[in-house]
Amino acid sequence: MSKLNGKVALITGASKGMGKSHASIYAKYGASLILVDLDESIHEVAAEIKNTYGVEVLAHVGDVTDPQAMRLIAEKGMQRFGRLNALVCNAGVCRLAKFLDSSDADLDLHINVNVKGAWHTARAVLPHMINSGGGAVVVMSSVTGDLTADPGEVAYALSKSALIGFTKALAVEMAPHHIRVNAICPGFIWTPMAEQVARQVNPDDPKSVLDELATAIPMKRLGRPDEVGELSAFLASDESSYINGAQIVIDGASTLPETVSIGM
Repeated sequence: MSKLNGKVALITGASKGMGKSHASIYAKYGASLILVDLDESIHEVAAEIKNTYGVEVLAHVGDVTDPQAMRLIAEKGMQRFGRLNALVCNAGVCRLAKFLDSSDADLDLHINVNVKGAWHTARAVLPHMINSGGGAVVVMSSVTGDLTADPGEVAYALSKSALIGFTKALAVEMAPHHIRVNAICPGFIWTPMAEQVARQVNPDDPKSVLDELATAIPMKRLGRPDEVGELSAFLASDESSYINGAQIVIDGASTLPETVSIGM
């Protein structure tokens, strides 16, 4: 249970859902953490993880769309720990809007948070990771965009498919520095974001939307955040030392049938 012992990981969007799960799983395996989120509750999450797993945890209220803020957070992490070995670009948004009804603001939101957020965070962290002798980057993409899409998700699909190109190109550039870059593409995972999307589809009964999705997935359930966190920890560890530039789907085979849909 110590495959991340001695490593320091920076995780964005870490106050809930998959981000919080990444943080808990990384801590379980011995990593020290730098947790970033817009929500003030990140301090409570950090305290909870520290008390549960006994690892060092720094918490920062920060905005991934602000490059200067991310640089300062990365620098503070280096000052505290002296190294940065892993990065999880997890912060993200999903707002449903039919294409012809959407606005430039809808597009800007998805690009600024999902794409530029990963860009700014990687730009802030990677120089320190190079100075630390290498490491691993995990980019949270999605099956949406590159593999599948649903009505109302044009801006989201655009942003998440862009992260696949980002992952592959960055993997090539960073390989000489002993840094691997991989993307995780989750399908339907039961998270606060999934619940929020379901509320947009059916405000009166969002649970029925997720239950209906589960019946259409071959495994007959949505994924759990901890299942994604375990995959992420594997990609950050030396156990995956020859996996680089990959997009790894974790979706219970939901992309194989043509009947699974959550959209408008």
